[in-house]
Amino acid sequence: MATSRLLRPANHCLRTARHTPTRTYTSSPPPTAPHTSPFAPRHLLSIADLTPHELTTLIRTAATHKQSIKSGHVPPTLTNALLGQTIALLFTKRSTRTRVSTEAAVALLQGHPMFLGSQDIQLGVNESLHDTSVVISSMVSALVARVDAHEDVVGLAKHSSVPVINALSDAFHPLQTIADYLTIHEAFPSTSKESAASKSETSDGLGLEGLKIAWIGDANNVLFDLALGAAKLGVQLSVATPKGYEIPSHMRELITSASPTAFLTETNVPEEAVKDADILVTDTWISMGQESSKGQKMSDFAGFQITKELAQRGGAKQGWRFMHCLPRKPEEVSDEVFYSPASLVFQEAENRLWAALAVLEAFVVNKGKIV
Repeated sequence: MATSRLLRPANHCLRTARHTPTRTYTSSPPPTAPHTSPFAPRHLLSIADLTPHELTTLIRTAATHKQSIKSGHVPPTLTNALLGQTIALLFTKRSTRTRVSTEAAVALLQGHPMFLGSQDIQLGVNESLHDTSVVISSMVSALVARVDAHEDVVGLAKHSSVPVINALSDAFHPLQTIADYLTIHEAFPSTSKESAASKSETSDGLGLEGLKIAWIGDANNVLFDLALGAAKLGVQLSVATPKGYEIPSHMRELITSASPTAFLTETNVPEEAVKDADILVTDTWISMGQESSKGQKMSDFAGFQITKELAQRGGAKQGWRFMHCLPRKPEEVSDEVFYSPASLVFQEAENRLWAALAVLEAFVVNKGKIV
């Protein structure tokens, strides 16, 4: 049986990941870094680009807008906020929830979403990434990019004259993380109230401190931003992956440096991660572009399916909930869990809309000011 490891935070604050011979994961400059010009746009490439206060504010804003709009009242700050403006959606990977939620959010703001798929544009193929970014950003108000390599979205941001929002790369998925913590905030209101009551009156946290998330499955882009969010919100995170699928060392350093206290535990045994967990989370075992590895992964991930039996064996907390960013395959989670009252997956999917709305308001309408 593998032994879980409690990961201690690094002694310094790291905003960009350690360089490796094959790939470098980077993020935007820290929010506190001065802009090179008063007109320089602010980008959202990962949760590392947000302070704890800003992440909390985005989640609260998403929750407020959701409640208001679903009750038939559009906040005055959103009315015609993007009227006459075009938001470009550069998607080199197929998408359902990300495309629908982003286009719907732009429409709510009275803007025009322009979708550019892989048949319309091939980043760095017919035209350099530099030229593509410079030209498109001169005609639109923001770029929302869903790409294969994280270097592509970093390159777009480097040369863009308007905000670039990462709608998924192979390293991060910030819009998903904001939606996930909005879902958790909604699902555990009593915990939030109790935590808030125990804090000072000046605290602006969501009150999620003390909650535990158990991630069962592959260490991927969704996990990396979820972990950065946990670090900033005071949530405990236990990760169970098969041997050979652990969090890469450079990504682990980035994640642990985001919190002043230890919050992350890793193991190769699902039952160890599940112990005392409030939320059980998984994602696809085979990401887009990894289809050739399906046979090997199905073998390596045997025993990692989330089931009620696993939750019971591992000792998850009574009333535990389940989350999955979708699309889901039966080998990842049983039907008994996926379609049970414990499942938050469809609420989580809807919250992608409200997360996108809050981010567009902050980074495009308010020019990167998150208040």
